[in-house]
Amino acid sequence: MKTIRYKRLIVLIGTLLVFLFGVWSGELGDKKTKETEEVLNIASEESQENKENERETTKAIRVIDGDTIEIEGGEKVRYIGIDAPESVDPRRKVECFGKEAAEKNKELVEGKEVALEKDISERDKYGRLLRYVYVKNADGAELFVNAELVKEGYANTSTYPPDVTQSALFREKEKEARVKKIGLWGSCGKINE
Repeated sequence: MKTIRYKRLIVLIGTLLVFLFGVWSGELGDKKTKETEEVLNIASEESQENKENERETTKAIRVIDGDTIEIEGGEKVRYIGIDAPESVDPRRKVECFGKEAAEKNKELVEGKEVALEKDISERDKYGRLLRYVYVKNADGAELFVNAELVKEGYANTSTYPPDVTQSALFREKEKEARVKKIGLWGSCGKINE
């Protein structure tokens, strides 16, 4: 058990150093270096091994927007690794495809039992829980909500180390949505961003 913790700590420190270097050198975002991608992939693989059994089940009582929900007890949950267009931020106007993203999120989770899975960080700077969200479909199959929203073009990938377990999957799903020009990629002129 201690070996796993030390490995995770080493990967986490490496990810943080690469992230900080990327920020300092201006090479973060779509211009990530190969080294950054490799570290993110290694961290993702390491984190995934330890996350399989660390889920809590609760009910999604309200959808706030395309990437945020409220669960039983009043806690707000921000989906890790994705960013949906804004639909409720009082400081901004509603962004292209924001209402559609919120509606899709509502269709997927509102009023349903959801499984929440933590990556590394507990909360964001606004105090919201940071989680990967899963829900069972009518046929009993599990649906990974974060990935589904990206795959269907309701959100784009937004990686913030150290929470990188699913970043490679999200990048793959976003690439597919861009190629198919679905959701915000077809409606909002985001193909070349």
